[in-house]
Amino acid sequence: MQFQRVDFHYQPQRQILRGLDLAIEPRQKLAVVGPSGAGKSTLARLLFRFYEVTGGCILIDGQDLWDITQDSLHTAIGMVPQDTLLFNESILYNLAYGRLGASQAEIEQAARMAHIPDFIEGLPDRWDTVVGERGLKLSGGEKQRIAIARAMLKRQRILVFDEATSSLDSHTERAIQQTLTEVAEDHTTLVIAHRLSTVVDADHILVMVGGRIREQGTHRRLLEQQVVYAEMWELQRREQDTPITQIH
Repeated sequence: MQFQRVDFHYQPQRQILRGLDLAIEPRQKLAVVGPSGAGKSTLARLLFRFYEVTGGCILIDGQDLWDITQDSLHTAIGMVPQDTLLFNESILYNLAYGRLGASQAEIEQAARMAHIPDFIEGLPDRWDTVVGERGLKLSGGEKQRIAIARAMLKRQRILVFDEATSSLDSHTERAIQQTLTEVAEDHTTLVIAHRLSTVVDADHILVMVGGRIREQGTHRRLLEQQVVYAEMWELQRREQDTPITQIH
């Protein structure tokens, strides 16, 4: 998958992406990080053709994205978003939504890959437990694992994780991160993240600022360069170590 000199704006007076070049090799895990407003999540929106690029092109297997049918696109690319869409139905129904017609055995296999069978088996109604509107009866981590299981069930070659752990607490985030690491081993993976702790194992990291790539390399290499990524890493480390002031 390639972004070649991609420009994009929602409004002409506000450019979002500027001549963006990136490539993801098969089975590679590529991470895109940067401050808010850098244009990170716009990459996912363009991949799913919610918007059309205003310059350059996006290629998948050498084909321009806009020459690929929506069905082929959705067969090739799966997304785990920050806010998972769940129905007020059973856990089984919500998992099966990942691929209509999947067998019980296939659904259970996808659930095992997302490490959720123990959680499901501990519920009073197990697989028949109703999750509530938008999954309100589940924790953030449980909803994210269902989203990951859905992606596994679809068997898509390319997975996009768009800020998939940004709303989770540190303990849940670490558990989800282990799942994402295992999932990435067999897929081409694009991880869009704000928390740098979730991308330290990426094969390659791009640092975006103002719609452009400012730095790129591995986690270790970017820390050694002591520029934008290193500054973000140190800032997030300090924020994590800062105690919460007790309220009286």
